Amino acid sequence: MATVASSLPSGSGLTSNHRRVIVASSLGTVFEWYDFYLYGSLAVIIGKQFFGGLNDTSQFIFALLAFAAGFAVRPFGALLFGRLGDMIGRKYTFLVTIVIMGLSTFLVGVLPSYEKIGMAAPVILITLRLLQGLALGGEYGGAATYVAEHAPNGKRGLYTSFIQTTATLGLFLSLLVIWSCRNYLGKDVFEDWGWRIPFWVSVILLGVSVWIRMQLNESPLFQQMKAEGKQSKAPITESFFTRNGKIALLALLGATAGQAVVWYGGQFYSLFFLTKTLGMDANMADIYIAVALALATGGFIFFGWLSDKIGRKVIVLGGCLLAVITYFPTFKALTHNVNPALEAAVASAPVTVTADPERCAFQFDPVGKATFKQSCDIIKSALAKKGIPYHNEAGAAGSVASVRIGSATLASFEGASLTKEDFKAQSDAFGKQLGEALKTAGYPSAADPSATNVPMTILLLTWLVLLVTMVYGPIAAWLVELFPTRIRYTSMSLPYHIGNGWFGGFLPFTAFAIVAATGDIYSGLWYPIAVASMTFVVGLLFLPETKDVDITK
Repeated sequence: MATVASSLPSGSGLTSNHRRVIVASSLGTVFEWYDFYLYGSLAVIIGKQFFGGLNDTSQFIFALLAFAAGFAVRPFGALLFGRLGDMIGRKYTFLVTIVIMGLSTFLVGVLPSYEKIGMAAPVILITLRLLQGLALGGEYGGAATYVAEHAPNGKRGLYTSFIQTTATLGLFLSLLVIWSCRNYLGKDVFEDWGWRIPFWVSVILLGVSVWIRMQLNESPLFQQMKAEGKQSKAPITESFFTRNGKIALLALLGATAGQAVVWYGGQFYSLFFLTKTLGMDANMADIYIAVALALATGGFIFFGWLSDKIGRKVIVLGGCLLAVITYFPTFKALTHNVNPALEAAVASAPVTVTADPERCAFQFDPVGKATFKQSCDIIKSALAKKGIPYHNEAGAAGSVASVRIGSATLASFEGASLTKEDFKAQSDAFGKQLGEALKTAGYPSAADPSATNVPMTILLLTWLVLLVTMVYGPIAAWLVELFPTRIRYTSMSLPYHIGNGWFGGFLPFTAFAIVAATGDIYSGLWYPIAVASMTFVVGLLFLPETKDVDITK
C-alpha cells in the first residue's frame, strides 16, 4: 500500500489539494447549516404560521420546541450515517446527507400554513425538521473526519477550524438572505409569505453543494484502511460497547455539552433575547448579530491554529469557564445598552405578581386546549405577551391574584365561570388597565432605536461570539484525535450530536420556558451556565490533551 500511503499529507505547507478539500467540504457544510438555521432565525414567524391555534406564549415555545426536534434526532443521524461512513466511506455518506437536507428545507418553504390545512401543518413541519436533523447528524462528523484525515501532523486544529466556521457562516448567510427579503418586500409581505423565499433558495444551494462534493476523492486514510481490510464490521458496537464507549461519554460531558450551550447561547439565545425579551426590531437584531459574526468569525481559525500550539483542551475549557463567569453581566449589559428604558422601569417600578402558587399554571399549552382563566394565569399571560419581567410573591390560599407595578396595584379576576364573550371583554379591559399602568411606570412597549448604544451592543454580541469561537474552533480536532480511524466517523459523531443536538438544541426552548415560569428575564441563563460548569470540571479531570496524537493508527 505504498502508493496510497504516499498520498497522505506531509509537511506543513497548505497544498492545492488541501485547499480543495477544505473549500469543498466547508462550502457544502455552510449550505447545510444555512438550511438548518433558517428555521431558528424565523422561529417567531414560523410559530404564527404553523402553530396558529395556540396562545402567543405557547406559539413561541412550541416553535422553539419544533426547532429543537431537529436537534433531538441528530444523534440518531450520527449513528446511521456514522456507521455508513465508517463502512463505505466518508465522501458518499455526506453526499446523501446534503440531498436530504436540501430537499427537506425546500419543502418547508412550500408547506401550507395552519390556517390552510390545520393540524397537518405542524405535523408535517416537525417531520421535515426531523429529516433535517437526521441529515445534519451525518454531515458534520463526515466533513470534520474527511478534512482531518487529509491534514498534516501539527495542522489538524487549523485545517478543521475551517469546518468550524461553517455553522456561523451558515447562520450569517441565513440572516443576510432573511434581511434582504424582509427589506425588499416589507415587513407585512415578508411575514405573510415572503419568509418562504429563503427556503426556496436552498434548491440552488443544494445543486451547488452536490456538484462540489462530486469533485472530491475519498479520504486517503479510509482508502488505505479499506485496501488493507481493516474496516470495522460493527462500528456502533466498537464505538460504544468497548472501552471507546467511556471515551465517548467523557467527550460528551467534558467537551461537547459545554461547547454546545456556549455556541447556542452566544448566537441563538442572544438573538431571541434581543427580539423577544428586549423588544428590539427583528431587522435591527439580525444586523447586529450579523456584524458580530463578521467581526468574530476569524476567531475560529485563530483558536484552531492556537490549539495546534498549546492544545485543544485548554482553549475549549477556557471558553466554557469564561462563559460561566461573564454570561450574567453580559446579558444585563445588553439590557442596559439596548433598552435602557426597560432597565430603568424595572429598577424604579418593579412588577410583582401576588397569587396563590397552587392556582398558577405553567404558561405553556402545546395542544392549544388550555384557556388560562385563573386570575394568576391571566396576569402572567398578559405580562409574558408584553415581555415584562416580574417577581413572584405567594398570596393567601384561594385569593384572587394581583399585580403591583411600583406603587400601583391591579386586581385580576377569575374567569372560569364566565362566558367566552364576558371573559374576552374582561380580559381586554384588564389588558388595557395593565398597559396604562405599565406606561405610567415608564415601561416601553419596544426598544427605542435612538436610545440603543450601538457600539456597545455590537461589542457585547461580539464577545459572545468570540466565546463561541473558543469552544468551537478546536473541538473537531479534539474529537477526531480521541478515536481510531476504523470507527472515527461513528465515535466522534454521537457525542458531538448529543451535545449539540440535545444540550445545545434545547437551550432556546429550555431557557425561554424558565423565563416564562419565573418572570426573571435572566433566569434562563442558569441552564447554559450549569452545563458549561459541568463540562469544565469533567473535561479538566478526565479528558486527555490530544494535539500530538498520531491519527493514522
